[in-house]
Amino acid sequence: MLEFTLPDMSCGHCVAAITQALAAADPQARLQFDLPQHRLAVDGGQLDEAALAAALREAGYPPA
Repeated sequence: MLEFTLPDMSCGHCVAAITQALAAADPQARLQFDLPQHRLAVDGGQLDEAALAAALREAGYPPA
């Protein structure tokens, strides 16, 4: 499981945008959001941490 802190993630729209971006990049990934803590856990995907971080940056949610 990989964990990311996403300071710019603050609402349901953010969650939806991140879900859509990561589903396009890695359909196998399972996402768990902790919105109050601005954290995202990614499990079961095929991409490594660098590739997931790049997809998050492209979506406008750069990991801290």
